[in-house]
Amino acid sequence: MSSVLIVDDLVSIHEMLEAVIQPTGFATSFATDGEKAMVRYKAEKFDLVLADIDMKPMDGITLLKQLKLYDPSAVVIIMTAYASTESAVQALKYGAFDYLQKPFRVDELIATLRRGLEFRKFQAERSLVGLAPGAKAADIEGRLIGKSTKLAKLITQVKKLATVRTPVLLVGENGTGKSAVAEILHAASGAPESAFVRIDCALCSEANLREGLLGQNGEGGSWVRQAKGGTLFLQHLQCLSEAAQKELVSVLRNTAHGFRLLCTSGEDLEKLVDEGKFHDELFYRVASLPVQCPPLRDRLEDVPLLVKHYTAQATNPLFDSNLIEFTDDALAMMSAYHWPGNLTELYQVVSKIAATTESRVVTSQQLPLRLRELKHWPTLSEFLAGQEKQYVDQVLHACRGDKAAAAKVLGVGVEKLG
Repeated sequence: MSSVLIVDDLVSIHEMLEAVIQPTGFATSFATDGEKAMVRYKAEKFDLVLADIDMKPMDGITLLKQLKLYDPSAVVIIMTAYASTESAVQALKYGAFDYLQKPFRVDELIATLRRGLEFRKFQAERSLVGLAPGAKAADIEGRLIGKSTKLAKLITQVKKLATVRTPVLLVGENGTGKSAVAEILHAASGAPESAFVRIDCALCSEANLREGLLGQNGEGGSWVRQAKGGTLFLQHLQCLSEAAQKELVSVLRNTAHGFRLLCTSGEDLEKLVDEGKFHDELFYRVASLPVQCPPLRDRLEDVPLLVKHYTAQATNPLFDSNLIEFTDDALAMMSAYHWPGNLTELYQVVSKIAATTESRVVTSQQLPLRLRELKHWPTLSEFLAGQEKQYVDQVLHACRGDKAAAAKVLGVGVEKLG
């Protein structure tokens, strides 16, 4: 029998909740404050915790934080008597599964408990399975190309997230690989053949979003039903209207246990929340696990590996693409460029050159003009001032220490490099 630890300083609440919860198949236990709840949880490890937010000496938020520190998989549902959602949003921020506002309906309470229990069971299954066959470590590293510190951090995060169901918010500029990470996490679900429903909120009309995503009465539309058992992938979440954001909260409360939720944003949603431009509760429902996908300019040392990877994917009528090589000065120029379009821009440049080159060896002269123009790079004084020195080091590294080649790339005399 599934167990619920009820934490409230009013004995009358214990009696009322016991009367409505036990007939539905849950075993109930009680604690009158947060400190006693922690002692009981450590001794018995309950499936769910249903805790009031306003208690002394340890309130519900503090109890939530302590439970999550002790057991990150703890499923905690917060009860609050406040009319506003401010305290509830605070609970979501610290990892609460959901919240209930007093007075709540019995059917609402039981439905929330059942969703929490389903989530708990899923987490337990994933911890036993580990990485699914569709998302082995080698597969992850095979799709996220590079050896930089920034990318290594991203790969480590993705491996950890592959075994949990918690919503993930992928943050980063356009072209930084957010979709690739989402596809990897979907493959890690253990059922990669299940639906992967991709919705670009920037491209969908309000009418399409209402029909496919929001539906009626907070139950979601056809896209939500299609995603059941699989993944719902919402791109450019910041583009949703204020009304759509508010309705999406209701959809997620009612249906989020049925699919893996992955979202992307090209903007800082937390900043938008502070500015009143994004729904706070929606933010905390989707952003409990934010993942930053770094721009290419922050991992320029990965450019040579990415060039090789993209070159191998091209089709050239004259050469085996695996035999096409970029010269050191070409790679140095590419490693010094700022890549505003990130991975997408690099892929387009490399694939076009590799597909059309009439020479097996690609030189710097075959690169687009924007990569070869000096005005796109910092001046030497900027290079040598503060953090800009790293660009000189990167160019020298890409040129394998050849100062003459590096000077050519930077457009300065060799003597300037010392």
